[in-house]
Amino acid sequence: VQLQASGGGLVQAGGSLRLSCAASGRSFNAYAMAWFRQAPGKEREFVAVITWSGGVDYYAENVKGRFTISRDKAKNTVYLQMNSLKPEDTAVYYCGSDARDKLMGSLYSTERYSYWGQGTLVTVSA
Repeated sequence: VQLQASGGGLVQAGGSLRLSCAASGRSFNAYAMAWFRQAPGKEREFVAVITWSGGVDYYAENVKGRFTISRDKAKNTVYLQMNSLKPEDTAVYYCGSDARDKLMGSLYSTERYSYWGQGTLVTVSA
């Protein structure tokens, strides 16, 4: 399974961006896909997750109401719509996919996800 993330960039505070993460590979069989982010000098943190089949979504408290995760099953793609961006949202954003045949850990934990995209940088200026 390969994940290709895109959509990052430079935006002013209050602006919006939409990230995309396309999954490919014949073995793609996710229960859930998620977005995490990592700011300089900090650990990778959970942002949002969506279950692939049912489309149930969960968010970190600090993005709830501003970010929306969605998926297009036909395209094997997950999106992260980010509105009302703040400077503290600046980070490299990573998408992750778990695998139904080896589910482990919490949906909110990095250990859950077997596959990761390369990361896309989001910079929010004040």
